[in-house]
Amino acid sequence: MTQKAVKGSVIADLLAENPIQDYEALGFEFPDEHVNEVDSEEKGPADVWEMYFDGAVNLSEYEACVLGLQAAIEMKVRKLEVYGDSALIIYQVKGEWQTKDLKLIPYQKYLLELIKKFEEISFTHLSRDKNQFADALATMAVMAQIEEGQTTQESHIKTRNEPAYCFMIEEEKDGKPWYHNIQVYIKTREFPPGASRNERRMIRRLALGYFPSGQILYKRSSNGELLRCVDAKEAKKILFETH
Repeated sequence: MTQKAVKGSVIADLLAENPIQDYEALGFEFPDEHVNEVDSEEKGPADVWEMYFDGAVNLSEYEACVLGLQAAIEMKVRKLEVYGDSALIIYQVKGEWQTKDLKLIPYQKYLLELIKKFEEISFTHLSRDKNQFADALATMAVMAQIEEGQTTQESHIKTRNEPAYCFMIEEEKDGKPWYHNIQVYIKTREFPPGASRNERRMIRRLALGYFPSGQILYKRSSNGELLRCVDAKEAKKILFETH
């Protein structure tokens, strides 16, 4: 007798000794056999879109908001979160403020009609410093004069956490790294030949903020962390790998 047969016999004996109460045989007739799968589509946060608008004056801000809602409606967006730095528009749409400006009243009425075409829509006021991206796009739109029907190139925007000058790497004319004089002073207490009194004082003061470890020099940061000093060649390599 094979091992599989022994296992099958043990399982059969176990089921015979432990019958299931109220057992019902399986039914193999499926009236809806043409249905392969029944599933429900769950809508999550991805269904909610965000829109940011900005403008120079109240009239242009209304224009930007209206055009943004029109674009969302054309894209069949049903749920929308609107953000803008115009307190006037945000609070007028919410019904907290009313406008008496005859030029803005038609915009307000039309905006309220557009709002009815969304299942869910909310308006949130942002301070100008938190709406910088929309402000930059608005500025770019004013600067670029595009004729109707003209094909425009796609714009790619990349953000950086540091100013552009932080990525500038100066060439080392004498072939020595920028921290060479500091490193030599820490090791030998010697100054460069021909160094003036002020230059020597500066090197001594700078050396207090650096820490050597073998051939590597580290700078002590304000929070106590050690930052590795690198030369121009190594700095370019690091920037290339990270960006």
